[in-house]
Order: sequence, then structure tokens, then C-alpha cells
Amino acid sequence: MKSVHVSGRRKQAIARASLSEGSGKVRVNKVLLQNFRPEVLRMRIMEPLLLAGDLAGKVDINVVVEGGGISGQSDAARLAIARSLVEYSKGDKLKKIFLDYDRQLLVADVRQNEASKPNDSKPRAKRQKSYR
Repeated sequence: MKSVHVSGRRKQAIARASLSEGSGKVRVNKVLLQNFRPEVLRMRIMEPLLLAGDLAGKVDINVVVEGGGISGQSDAARLAIARSLVEYSKGDKLKKIFLDYDRQLLVADVRQNEASKPNDSKPRAKRQKSYR
């Protein structure tokens, strides 16, 4: 029995995916993917599974996501699922399909929000001056 463990990150969210041979069940934080809400984010998480085709029906994937908000978490889960499928398939065919569809499926988006500066309200805002 072969199992694969990979992780994916987006903003502050970290997803750890465990893939093992099974019947096609996908769980995100112990919730089955078909029960995952909101639906838009569920569709984003399902993209690598739909692109993988019949391979997705032969494996069980369990994803644990922590940190960040729901959008960042869903993107981290999507990245982890895609990476686990590529590592499990051991071929360049699936990797090429993912990269042609969306590079973000395999390559993490490393952008972070900019830190606030001292004595300022926002990261890029400057203090207003009053000359009176």
C-alpha cells in the first residue's frame, strides 16, 4: 500500500495532504469534499481531481488545513492535492496537464501581505501633514 504526504501553502494557510490507495474519498479537515462550503471554493479544490481523471477515483486524499482565511486555505488544499496526485502518478504526463491548465496547481504563490510601518495606519499610506 503506497501513501504520499505533501504540503501546500498560500498566504498564511498551510495544507498537508495524505494520499493513499482507496475508493476516491476526499476529505478537507475531516469534511467530505462534496459537503464543503462555500461552493465556489469547493470547485477550486476539485480542479486537480477533475483534471486527473480516473486516477482520482482510485485514491483517498485526506487534507488538514490550518491558518489563514477560507480562500487561502482552499488554495493551499488545491496545491497540496495536485502535488500529491503528481507524486503518486510518478509521470510527467499529469504534471504537464496541471501546468498547462494553471501553474498555481503545482507552484506555490509566495506573495504575502505587506507589513504596516511604524507610526502609519496602513502599509503604504503616509502620515498626512498639517502646516498649521
